[in-house]
Amino acid sequence: MSLRSKSIPEISFTIVLGLICAAIFLLIAYPLYFIVIASISDSVLVSTGKVLLFPKGISFFGYSEIFQDSRIWTGYRNTIFYTAAGTLVNLLVTLPAAYVLSRKEFKYGKYIMFAFVFTMFFNGGLIPTYLLMKDLHLINTVWVFIIPFCVNVFYLIIALTFFENSLPKELYEAAAMDGCSHFKYFMTVALPLSKALISVIGLYYLVGHWNNFFTGLIYIRSNELQPLQIVLRDILLSNQVFSGGAGTGGSAGGYAQRYADQIKYGVIIISTLPVLLVYPFIQKYFDKGVMIGSVKG
Repeated sequence: MSLRSKSIPEISFTIVLGLICAAIFLLIAYPLYFIVIASISDSVLVSTGKVLLFPKGISFFGYSEIFQDSRIWTGYRNTIFYTAAGTLVNLLVTLPAAYVLSRKEFKYGKYIMFAFVFTMFFNGGLIPTYLLMKDLHLINTVWVFIIPFCVNVFYLIIALTFFENSLPKELYEAAAMDGCSHFKYFMTVALPLSKALISVIGLYYLVGHWNNFFTGLIYIRSNELQPLQIVLRDILLSNQVFSGGAGTGGSAGGYAQRYADQIKYGVIIISTLPVLLVYPFIQKYFDKGVMIGSVKG
């Protein structure tokens, strides 16, 4: 429909809707953009409100200080491994479990699902969990990031609901008539039709592992095993101490605070950039109708 064929109310609604969407986009995008330009701008100009749309007093000192710290590369290496391995294990456990629990013929499914849901509301707490990790010899190992938390019950419920409501039972009946087992049906039919589900849950798991701060703080003692978030925290704290201590020395304090603020903004960018780069490749599956045409008649 061309613009000429639309009535005045329709045109007005389109314009208002466009303005609202643009405003929402700016509210979401500008804070991230501001952090980017603030990380390379003079912190004095940033704090006085003189940096709004473009960077001023450009300096990459904050980034150079961050990347000169050898711990940053160790943290990146560890977090990439924890994220990749953890997300893979999450999907390998969550998807088969959700499929099995979604089958009506599995008579014990509701009892097992109750046990899963029970853990959403009741748990042992920090100290019992720590003692359990210690008894399992997972303290200060890479496996504490992967094994103990391999299933998120909320994501399990999402996957279970998807298998129940989005995969017509006729698909399995047709496959079973050709001698297809549950395992073969899950691998060759259910998973290929679940790309949207796998992408969304995989992204949620990936972001959770990437931002995992608490596990490294509580269970990891070795610097060689610390994730990126802990390393960035240590860098940020050390620079805050430096700026506070140097502040007692007059002009040196201003210099220290100036670059400590740059490092603060740089840490935010470094910690979020990889996820922002991955998201566009997965976002296309969020609204994709993967079931269109899967059942005929």
